[in-house]
Amino acid sequence: MTTGATEAVAAAIFAFVNPGDEIVVLEPYYDSYVACIQMAGGVRRPVTLRAPDFRLDVDELRGAVNGRTTALLVNSPHNPTGTVLSRDELEAIAQVAIEHDLLVITDEVYEHLIFDGREHIPLCTLPDMFDRTLTISSAGKTFSFTGWKVGWAVGPQELVRAVETAKQFLSFSSGAPLQPAIAFALTEEADFYGQLCKSLEAKRDRLCEGLRGLGMQVYVPEGTFFLTTDVCDLGYQDGLEFCLALPAKAGVVAIPSQVFYDDHDEGRHLIRWAFCKEDEYLDEGVRRLTAADLHA
Repeated sequence: MTTGATEAVAAAIFAFVNPGDEIVVLEPYYDSYVACIQMAGGVRRPVTLRAPDFRLDVDELRGAVNGRTTALLVNSPHNPTGTVLSRDELEAIAQVAIEHDLLVITDEVYEHLIFDGREHIPLCTLPDMFDRTLTISSAGKTFSFTGWKVGWAVGPQELVRAVETAKQFLSFSSGAPLQPAIAFALTEEADFYGQLCKSLEAKRDRLCEGLRGLGMQVYVPEGTFFLTTDVCDLGYQDGLEFCLALPAKAGVVAIPSQVFYDDHDEGRHLIRWAFCKEDEYLDEGVRRLTAADLHA
């Protein structure tokens, strides 16, 4: 099934989550998850990836599952932390899903944007997981055409059919004139996203170095095009306060990570930055930040 990736996640939630059902989500989370689960009448159960490593706590995952849980929503590579779940972490997720007979919706839109030689492992490829996994990905991230809103949902026929049924009442078609271009890219331009990944890895390193030089603690992402910093060393305990002051101080914008958390205190001092920009814009941003007084 072809659709925008965000729409595919929404359609999957609407197709499989009934009022009162609980769905386990990795926190911090892509913000549209919250609205979609609420609109479906579901109950969100966050499992937090915590700084500095943002790894999955398997015991916390197991503790989040109960008799009302019907699905897991797994995002890897993970927005906003940049974590790429390891095989051990994915096997733990699979074990929980199988033990409790849960559907797993995997948001893998950054699957090709992984760094330092790491491997992305689709959860559906693990033993006994294909029949219970709906995999979602995106040409927008793979080919850097985010505005085109062309993505896909892949899985067993009955799961895909259910998502199609829900999706047709969200938006009938997604970028129909653009889909032949993406079909061509998928069959003829397989080298593109490898080159894009190398470019983004260099941009990641460029921005990480610049932000470290400002006195921030930088958490180096394993994938995606976002990175996280801690602003406590600049005298801020509230990242929202920092981000609201940043445009006036430096003419630069960033996102306070607390908006991606149910537990705002866990992300209160964290900031998300994007490095999917031309090098001159990254350098200019760092120059402006360096020239400004960023301390509270």
